[in-house]
Amino acid sequence: MLSSQPAFQIMKLKLFICLLLFPIAGAFSEEALLKSPETAAATANVALEPIVKGQRIFAAHHSYFAQVPPILDEIAKSAGVEGQVFVGTNYIGGSKTIQHWYIKDADNKAKQALQTGAVDVLVLTPIYLPDAGIEKFAQLGLQHNPDIRVTVQEFWLPFDAYEPHYYDPPKIPVPTSVDHNAQTGDSLRAIHQRYFDEMDAHIRAVNTKLGKQVIFVVPVGQAVIALREKIIAGEAPGLKTQEDIFRDPLGHPKPALQALISYAHYAVIYRKSPVGLPIPKVLADLKLPAGETDKLNRLLQQLAWDAVIHHPLSGVVSK
Repeated sequence: MLSSQPAFQIMKLKLFICLLLFPIAGAFSEEALLKSPETAAATANVALEPIVKGQRIFAAHHSYFAQVPPILDEIAKSAGVEGQVFVGTNYIGGSKTIQHWYIKDADNKAKQALQTGAVDVLVLTPIYLPDAGIEKFAQLGLQHNPDIRVTVQEFWLPFDAYEPHYYDPPKIPVPTSVDHNAQTGDSLRAIHQRYFDEMDAHIRAVNTKLGKQVIFVVPVGQAVIALREKIIAGEAPGLKTQEDIFRDPLGHPKPALQALISYAHYAVIYRKSPVGLPIPKVLADLKLPAGETDKLNRLLQQLAWDAVIHHPLSGVVSK
């Protein structure tokens, strides 16, 4: 008996250590994390099936999205998607989503549409955080349609600067000068990184709170940076300078950029590549030299698709 006592004590010690470490190991194991619905809702894309049915869309937006609805309708039809409809839109210039939420109920078209349960996709275009409207609209939509998807357009920064105070009411100051052509791909990524990181973290947190991924990112800002790099490299047909995609210093989109934005939204909403779709009217109207329009269209489609499949919150992966 005496000779077995040390071995017994060692066995007890090993058992104690295993019991002590088991919860820690379990909590941090990859398998445990992947099985957690809270984690799954807030992390990388999973392979979801393409959507073939036309979606019922409502957009609460600002001017960086204003031209998208008719272009997106044209793109969906050219892709053979039947039944897509914008059940409504609400426009507020330079708006955070919370401004759309606080429209009085009698006039609030977004709330009214969501309460019918007849919205498949709610498009939001917040500018800067904090913006409690994203969560409020997601919760309301989920109440009335458990399958609703909320898409958030992560935009390109106005004036090529991360300056949220530009949008503090009642007055929006404008910088004295903006030179879009002075930017490089590296400088644009550096300028945008804080905005992208903050928006992604906010969306992950809201999805975790909702218990599943309800909110999806449309990475328009990332696609715009990629397009500007192509322009700088001389690889964007019909576009000679970065200024060619903007109407003004703030950065309102010209036709090529309008098409890029629309392709990104199409890719997220339907989980399909836009590559190979016909030239939309917005690009045909540019009347570029023979063959240039087709090349530009293909480039915009590819850049939009690349941005979408590489964003961990888009809900889209390349197959």
